[in-house]
Amino acid sequence: MQQSIIETRTGDAPAGEAVVELVDLRKSYGTGPSAVQILDGVNFEVRRGEFVCVVGPSGSGKTTLLKCIAGLLKPSGGRTDFEGQEVTEPPAKLAVVFQDYSRSLLPWMTVRANIALPLRNKFPKQERQARIDEALESVGLAGKGHLYPWQMSGGMQQRAAIARGLAYQPDVLLMDEPFAAVDAQTRIDLEDLVLEVRDRYDTTVLFVTHDIDEAVYLADRVIVLSGAPTTVSHNITVDLPHPRHQVDTKREPRFAELRAFVFEQIQAAKSNTVRNRADA
Repeated sequence: MQQSIIETRTGDAPAGEAVVELVDLRKSYGTGPSAVQILDGVNFEVRRGEFVCVVGPSGSGKTTLLKCIAGLLKPSGGRTDFEGQEVTEPPAKLAVVFQDYSRSLLPWMTVRANIALPLRNKFPKQERQARIDEALESVGLAGKGHLYPWQMSGGMQQRAAIARGLAYQPDVLLMDEPFAAVDAQTRIDLEDLVLEVRDRYDTTVLFVTHDIDEAVYLADRVIVLSGAPTTVSHNITVDLPHPRHQVDTKREPRFAELRAFVFEQIQAAKSNTVRNRADA
């Protein structure tokens, strides 16, 4: 028997502390009549320990949203709260893994030195080294810390970027389409890796992706954005069992049902965006 799609309203997320909360978040570029509205009142919460994926049509402002959450962009209205405090600058207990690992890793530094960057002046030397060793081991790069980024494959570089985020042991890890630039097999390996390290570190993850299969496979909840100007169109609970498995999970009829529903909502959002631009 076909199950219904479980949707969560704002404020009705699973029980637990809201570590990230977006309240009527707005962002526009420019001023006056020429201003372009990107985010037009985005509302949702991320509870401690959750893995939440954000998807939406191209141009819906997914990266803009993530930068506002991270304190890298100032919103035009509304707010983001992190652990109960309004975000006005990058929070200390939040780390970001970007899509372009080739730019996020400094090529003249070894992997160990790259991972050490956010740890400087925050932890004693002995603790820094222990954190780096643990992070390298957790992403499958034990013994590779002496390498430079340019000596590593794309998948290894992205593992190093993830290790840098984990070494800081943040409360929340933001990931902006982190696997978009790697090949399909490496992407599969990295998806399973991020689930493993999430469980190992008990980290809350907010993961932006354009890949619907990836979102449904990874997430406890999927936030579907509308087309720009963007709001939340759907907030979907992914009621697939854990642990997830690339073959077994994707064979589940429920996986196919959830994937189809998310796909339909993104296609509908794309159509609405086209109509809105035609009417403008």
